[in-house]
Amino acid sequence: MCGRYTLLAEEAEILREFGIDQPLPDYTPRYNIAPGQKVLAVIHDGEEKRAGFMYWGLVPSWAKDPKIGYKMINARSETAHEKPSFKRLMSKKRCLIIADSFYEWQKTDDSKQAVRISPENRELFAFAGLWDHWKTDDDERFTCTILTQEANDFMAPIHNRMPVILPKAQQDDWIQPFKWEAEQAHDFIHQLNMEELTAYNVSSYVNSAKNEGPECIRPLA
Repeated sequence: MCGRYTLLAEEAEILREFGIDQPLPDYTPRYNIAPGQKVLAVIHDGEEKRAGFMYWGLVPSWAKDPKIGYKMINARSETAHEKPSFKRLMSKKRCLIIADSFYEWQKTDDSKQAVRISPENRELFAFAGLWDHWKTDDDERFTCTILTQEANDFMAPIHNRMPVILPKAQQDDWIQPFKWEAEQAHDFIHQLNMEELTAYNVSSYVNSAKNEGPECIRPLA
């Protein structure tokens, strides 16, 4: 799964990297982004790319209780095109979720070791995401989920799952306003080339979603 990540880049760098023209109101670099919080995502509205904040944890438009989002922070890319919660979104509500690293917890003999992971050859990248719009008479929110896949050879010793990281050249393809069949989106994900990754251990400080700041990413001695 993917349950925690970082986004430390400056606003200007994000706008430049993803070709966004509008500023990002209330953007703040984050060391420890967690489910249930607002995350920076990019969609294409049919005319242009737009960036904004969504809640991490998908609440389908038909859901009766928004608390379902806490169970839907990730979607398995192998089966998302078949699942009622995700099939429609694979067809027409795809997004980029912007990050510059993510955390995973590697099992050890007596505990779990927090590890920070990122692409080896670039700083900013995008997870493949899905989004939806949930609304009632009293509440309205945009929510998203991160697609995951089986771990590659690098990630396998750390965890058996990993987020889908879109190659830079195919980020815009993922969010183009084409109404794909859900199976087409599935096939797109599974023909992507995986990038080389790098990783290092960090302290247990990051284990709590309440903790924020440089200590989260400081390498262990």
